[in-house]
Amino acid sequence: QVQLEESGGGLVQPGGSLRLSCAASGTIFSVNHMGWYRQPPGKQRELVAVWSPGGGTNYADSVKGRFTISRDSAKKTVYLQMSSLKPDDTAVYYCNADVHGPGYFTRAYWGRGTQVTVSS
Repeated sequence: QVQLEESGGGLVQPGGSLRLSCAASGTIFSVNHMGWYRQPPGKQRELVAVWSPGGGTNYADSVKGRFTISRDSAKKTVYLQMSSLKPDDTAVYYCNADVHGPGYFTRAYWGRGTQVTVSS
């Protein structure tokens, strides 16, 4: 079984910064894609940023230039540095990982989510 443990959410004022972390644990041969999604109140879950093997990254247009995704492969951990936060960034942020494990080449796992609230 694979677990994704998220941390770093909270309440921040507009213009502030937060750093989210997500660590993968369990029986893992390798971690492929890792990324972050978010679900604003009353809306569907959407992609925020994803890190791909080889170092490629992809961002939602709404966060480009403000958010940065990075990964520590040895720790199986992905980070999301969020700056210049806006009230529209308020959402539950979910970590996602595509994992290679015993008996399977690829399987998607989700964290439980961490709340980010941007408000004055």
